[in-house]
Amino acid sequence: PAAGGGEGSTAAVRTKSAAERRPVVVWNATRRCNLKCLHCYAASDAGRAPDELSTAEAQAMLADLAAYGVPAVLLSGGEPLVREDLIDLAAHARSLGLRPTLSTNGTLITEAVARRIREAGFTYVGISLDGLGEVNDHFRGVPGAFDRAVAGFRHLKAVGQRVGLRLTLTRHTAVDLEGIFDFLEAEGVDRACFYHLVYTGRGGSLAGDDLTHRRTRVALDTIFRRTEDFFRRGLDKDILTVDNHVDGVYLYQTMLRRHDPRADEVRRLLSWNGGARFSTGVGIGCIDFSGNVHPDQFWSGYTLGNVRQRPFSAIWSDPTEPLLMGLRDRLPLLKGRCGACRWKDLCGGSSRVRAQAIYGDPWAPEPACYLTDDEIGLTDDDRRRLREAGQVFPVPAALTGEA
Repeated sequence: PAAGGGEGSTAAVRTKSAAERRPVVVWNATRRCNLKCLHCYAASDAGRAPDELSTAEAQAMLADLAAYGVPAVLLSGGEPLVREDLIDLAAHARSLGLRPTLSTNGTLITEAVARRIREAGFTYVGISLDGLGEVNDHFRGVPGAFDRAVAGFRHLKAVGQRVGLRLTLTRHTAVDLEGIFDFLEAEGVDRACFYHLVYTGRGGSLAGDDLTHRRTRVALDTIFRRTEDFFRRGLDKDILTVDNHVDGVYLYQTMLRRHDPRADEVRRLLSWNGGARFSTGVGIGCIDFSGNVHPDQFWSGYTLGNVRQRPFSAIWSDPTEPLLMGLRDRLPLLKGRCGACRWKDLCGGSSRVRAQAIYGDPWAPEPACYLTDDEIGLTDDDRRRLREAGQVFPVPAALTGEA
C-alpha cells in the first residue's frame, strides 16, 4: 500500500525514507477535461480556468521544484493532455532533472501522441479506468471512453512506454476486480493502482457510494489473491493500493493468519515506510492549475500559498504553517480510535482529509478504517477514556452497511 503517487519495495530500505526526502509534487496542470467523471476530485469541466498558470510560470515553478530537490512531478488535471504545452513542459522538467509522470484518462493518446510522450521522457503513464466497458463509460460520463482509453494503453505499449492502470474503488467499480486483473494480464499493463475514494470535489457527493467496511475487505482479499497469483506465475507487475494506509495493517494481519514467513519483513517495511505519517504534507504535495499549493491533491479546500507570490520551496518549508506542522507530527494529535490504535505507527492515521470531510476535524479518526476494535487492540478501558474525553466519532451508516 502506498500514499498517492508513491510505491514501495524491498529495495526501498536501501534508500531514504519518505520522511527524509523532498515530496513528490502533483501538478494539476489544467482544470479542463474532455470527460465528465462522477468522482473527479478536481471538479473539472470543459472550460479553461482564467487564472491557469502560463507556460513561463509553469517553467519557473518546475525550476524551483528541481532546485529544491523534488524527485518527481506528477502531471495531472483535469485532463493534462488538453493543455497544449503539456508534453513540452514534461520534457523541460526532464531536462531539469525531475522525473515526470502522467495521470491521464487515456482517451487523447493517439499513435502520434504516444510517440511524443515517450520522447519527452515520462517515466510512467497512469491511465484511469473505472471498470470495464459500459461501467467505465458511466463513471466517465462519455460513451466510448473505455474503447479510446484501451487504444491509449496499446499505443503507449507499442512505443515502449511504461504504463499503468488507475481505478477508484466504489460499490460499482469493485464488482469486477477479477475482470480488471484479467485485463492487466491480457493487455500487458505494467502496474495498477487501486485508489480508495476520497470525499472531495465531485467525489464528495459519492461518499454514500464508497465501499462498506466489509466490502472493502472483500476487495482487498481479491487484490491480494490476484497479486500473489501474478507473482507465482512470474508476471512482473506492480500492484498498489492507495489512499488508505489501513491496507498495510490488514495485509500484515492477513499474512499472520496464514502463518506466512514473510509477515515480519512486511511489518518491518511498513514501520520504515511510516504509512500516512510520511504522505500528505510530507512525502506528497500539490500545486493546482492556479498555482495554489495544497497538502495533497485531495485537499483543495486548504491553501498553503501560491507559487505566483512565493515559490513552492518557501511555502513547503514554512515552519509557521499550522496544518503542515500538524501533518508532520500527526500521531500525538490523532483522536478517537486512531489515537488509541496499536497500529498507528504503521498506518499513521490514514487519510486526514477524509476525517476532515466527515467530521470537520483533520485529527478525527479515519472513517474508512475497516479494522474491528479487536483488531486495533481497543479495550473497554480505551472506550471509556474516549467517551470521557468526548472522542467518540460515529462512523457513517453508509460505511458500516447499516444504511
